[in-house]
Amino acid sequence: MRRVLTIAGSDSGGGAGIQADLKVITVLGAYGMSVITALTAQNTLEVRGVEVVSPEFVRNQMDCVLSDIGADAAKTGMLATPEIVEVVARGIRDHHIETLVVDPVMVAKSGDRLLTQDSLEVLKRELIPLALVVTPNIPEASALTGLDIQGPKGMEEAARALHAMGAKNVVIKGGHLEGDALDLLFDGRSTYWKRARRIQTSNTHGTGCVFSAALATLLAQGNDVVSAFTMAKEFVTRAIASSLPLGRGSGPTNPYVEVQRWKEREAVLEELKLAMERLERAPLGELIPEVRSNLGYALPGAVDKRDVAAFPGRITQIGKKVMACKDPAFGASNHIAKVILAAMRHDPAMRSAMNIRFGEDVLEACRKAGFLVGSFDRREEPQDVKEMEGSTLEWGTDKAISSLGRVPDAIYDMGEVGKEPMIRILGRTPMEVVEKVISLI
Repeated sequence: MRRVLTIAGSDSGGGAGIQADLKVITVLGAYGMSVITALTAQNTLEVRGVEVVSPEFVRNQMDCVLSDIGADAAKTGMLATPEIVEVVARGIRDHHIETLVVDPVMVAKSGDRLLTQDSLEVLKRELIPLALVVTPNIPEASALTGLDIQGPKGMEEAARALHAMGAKNVVIKGGHLEGDALDLLFDGRSTYWKRARRIQTSNTHGTGCVFSAALATLLAQGNDVVSAFTMAKEFVTRAIASSLPLGRGSGPTNPYVEVQRWKEREAVLEELKLAMERLERAPLGELIPEVRSNLGYALPGAVDKRDVAAFPGRITQIGKKVMACKDPAFGASNHIAKVILAAMRHDPAMRSAMNIRFGEDVLEACRKAGFLVGSFDRREEPQDVKEMEGSTLEWGTDKAISSLGRVPDAIYDMGEVGKEPMIRILGRTPMEVVEKVISLI
């Protein structure tokens, strides 16, 4: 088991700092150790107090852990004072820690400062040159470089400036910009971008800690920097998608979602099989469209089609009988996965969907069944979306849900040239979706 050391402050609310780091390290399968630099009295609303640990005791913790257990990687978070930054940098050098992730934590989510202004120069001079990867967000990168970062070009300029300070690799986290959450990795030669659709939630406490802890752990486990960056981005995106509405302020992300994903994979597949058996017993052949159907079910916190299970080869019909070509599998559908993922961004509980034939008779049956029905018009699709393969259903589902204010039972579109009109039935589970479909006959 790989050993990962976190050098950071304690968050009494459990959403960031040492507590978040140790959760992430454990969930990802490594052995976590800690050096505490400060104690904070904080919750989701505020940092009510900070007690800084003496530099001597910070060094004492480092020496005890590293001289006995050692570490395959380390990460830093809240370092509070110039003296602590200096002693941590000295300890990293003395113990020959080469895989170091520096998260230059400056301000808490509540707005409270966690790093004194005079610590910045020491951080730049002493610690950043030791970093295998430094991971500032936009405000932190601006503070470190003095640049006004307004977009991707500014992110690249800041990354080059931080690399010139000595960091071997630089990640600039773009979550503070408008639009998609766009992050950058610069290794001194090449620039890598990783984009994720923005998740609408106020519960983002600890995102920087979760990302940097995941990155350090993945590096400790032997992944190269680009691969670790990509996987850490996916990890934190899932943690945000399943964030916890705790407290009255900014709630925490949920690193445990990674465990849930693996624990629930078999349950997701089994529920799809049971729902398919129910479909096969009902005379639903007339509801299968020309392009055939599919029934999908997503894992909690799903962020891409790999997190959505469906039926390879789709669902077809022989007369009135329906049948699946193969058992369900993850990543088996692109189209129904797009519908589910778009719905989950509005309501994470709406994890299942099935497409059925469009017809005025079917639409009327939906209304008679008391379904809330939404729709979208493909003619209104923006050109940039149309040019992105597979993006129409995501755009259309989002548009239909946004116009209604909540996820409906059914969403239809009238198609266009080369695109069959379609109805999609949505629900929390595949059995709920199947029962809705059966109610239409």
